[in-house]
Amino acid sequence: MQKQYFVYILASKKCGTLYTGMTSRLVGRSFEHKTKAVDSFTKKYRVSILVHYEILGDPASALHREKCIKEWKREWKIKLIEQHNPHWRDLYPEICA
Repeated sequence: MQKQYFVYILASKKCGTLYTGMTSRLVGRSFEHKTKAVDSFTKKYRVSILVHYEILGDPASALHREKCIKEWKREWKIKLIEQHNPHWRDLYPEICA
């Protein structure tokens, strides 16, 4: 099975503080954000709700996508989230299933 890479967006609440990241282990990384296991931006600003993620096939594509999203205006990020997750549900239980 080919390794997957993920670009994800976390939120503190609906339309709250946003964080964009990239990982090859979405469940584990999301858990770290939720449990505040790492002293980071997400811990400081209580950003732990997984509201969007994308699956990519290689690390270069994932890194490029992450950089693109990070450069976007906030409104564009919100639009991206709401296209697939209009109620800003926490997608963590979905990826753990």
